[in-house]
Amino acid sequence: MSAQVDVLSEIFTVSMPVFVMVIVGMVLKRVRLIDDAFIGTSSTLTFKALMPALLFFGIMQADLHTALQPKLIGYFYLATLLTFAVSWLWSLKAVPTVQRGVYVQGAFRGNCGIVSLALATSLYGDYGLSIGGVMAGLVIILFNVLSVIVLAIYSTSYQADLRSVLRDMARNPLILSVLAGLVASLVGLKLPAWLLVSVKYFTSMTLPLALICVGGSMSLTSFIDSGRVAFSASLIKVLWSPLLFVALAWAIGFRDKDLGMLLLFLASPTAAASYVMARATGSDAKLAANIIAVSTALSIVTIMGGLFLLQHFAL
Repeated sequence: MSAQVDVLSEIFTVSMPVFVMVIVGMVLKRVRLIDDAFIGTSSTLTFKALMPALLFFGIMQADLHTALQPKLIGYFYLATLLTFAVSWLWSLKAVPTVQRGVYVQGAFRGNCGIVSLALATSLYGDYGLSIGGVMAGLVIILFNVLSVIVLAIYSTSYQADLRSVLRDMARNPLILSVLAGLVASLVGLKLPAWLLVSVKYFTSMTLPLALICVGGSMSLTSFIDSGRVAFSASLIKVLWSPLLFVALAWAIGFRDKDLGMLLLFLASPTAAASYVMARATGSDAKLAANIIAVSTALSIVTIMGGLFLLQHFAL
């Protein structure tokens, strides 16, 4: 019993601060210490400067043999694709046509660049940052392509073409920073110590600020108003998909940190970007907000519970 308490305490100590930052964002918005303008500016700063810098320098200083894990990334890609496909098939039976695009996106598109990366860094240090940075950067490509496809099919006012999708991906700061970091690591780029310290100061606010913005953008009303459709998509995202694919990963040989990384990335709550895309495509933005709120709340339980099981059974 004492060993179980120790394991749970360790997991709580490592993971709970990430979720506390989300709660802090909700409270600060509630008491009006931050507003939508602050959240918008901070989100832009995070997306275009802080997060790219964090990913670039984290990967640049990592051992490429550590950062590049083809089997791990390939499995994560496959699990994401299958979650997307199964969610879509299920939506044909259980979800109204007008809501299917948002439902599917909410069920497979995780907040990997913020929540998963923050947890991976907190739990596994530089190992989690380097591998998690590559996983988060590369999966954005898949998230964008699949989201555009499903939203375009079910939207009455949005049409997408391959050229615009490719153009947006080619301009995505997170994708560019991951690729640049890989190149810098490959060529052995070295930077002066004073610059690295300056970068550390700059990037140290990345994850706290991003998590506060996630919390500030969530709506208590959206959470209260969440219905069956939002709850169903959230369960797929943070419970059924990670439960199935982490168990399968263990069965085929993944162990230790790799298994933990898969849990953190598969069980991440629905990405805040799903709301932005839903609104931009004329889809049900309220449903998208509901899914984000519900999946974030549920993920606190499922991620901590999953980590406890992995630690307890030494998987």
